[in-house]
Amino acid sequence: MALNDFEVAELLSRSLKYVRLFRGRTIVVKYGGNAMKDETLKAQVMHDLVLLSMIGVRVVVVHGGGPDINKTLSALGKESRFVRGLRVTDAETMRVAQMVLAGQTNKDLVKLMNTEGGNAIGLSGIDAGMIQGKIRDPELGFVGDVAQVNAKPLLDLLEHGYIPVVASMAVTPEGQALNVNADTAAAAIAGALKARRLILMTDINGLMRDVNDPDSLISEITVNEVPALKEEGVISGGMIPKVDCVIEAMKEGVERVVMINGTLPHSIIVEMLTEGGIGTMFKPALTGKDGV
Repeated sequence: MALNDFEVAELLSRSLKYVRLFRGRTIVVKYGGNAMKDETLKAQVMHDLVLLSMIGVRVVVVHGGGPDINKTLSALGKESRFVRGLRVTDAETMRVAQMVLAGQTNKDLVKLMNTEGGNAIGLSGIDAGMIQGKIRDPELGFVGDVAQVNAKPLLDLLEHGYIPVVASMAVTPEGQALNVNADTAAAAIAGALKARRLILMTDINGLMRDVNDPDSLISEITVNEVPALKEEGVISGGMIPKVDCVIEAMKEGVERVVMINGTLPHSIIVEMLTEGGIGTMFKPALTGKDGV
């Protein structure tokens, strides 16, 4: 049933509390997965991020692009190989990853945001040595871990009203480009910026006690509850590295981390500007005075 204009106005009025809460504050959004595959959904997410920017939220977007890399490698006749869930990245694969992530994927997102009236600028972790990396395991080739983040380029852009859109790559001190997991890159950037929120857009509703039961969503969790949930098997498999990124970000000063389903329409607006929110919110052991 469609809302009338007065009902829409009432909803907008209720959002003032959250506009005040986030205006002038920094959020880092990790964008990827299935939310990037659907062109209509991609445009909607970029529209919503521009909306947040226009009401005064300082938005930083960090993205991966695994599906785009796979597609390009396949077109070139090169097979993707994975070890322990990580892409083996030889020199040729790294060149393709750099071309796709810092070129096609990054600029497609920038174009969408600017078409909506945003002031987006595309970067990668290589620019200005923003993400310094180190090789994780020689067996994986040029797959990196984050060693250090230089936040100054991002702070300068945010100060002048731009929306930085960062491809998840790093560079070694010797100048070698590295492929970095987007969750890891987003967590490191959020920590360096002391962001109010890190929002991880995933393909699921959040952390579930039972992955087969949609009603078992854990809406809030403190970081000191994580070890027990790992022991119980609630946090397992591919969720472990995501949650480990959450913990690292909060150790570095991020106030809250939220894991949401990026395939749901306007999920980031629901999370940021409504009472109920969506997904799973990770909080420090001691809640802050604002309670949100």
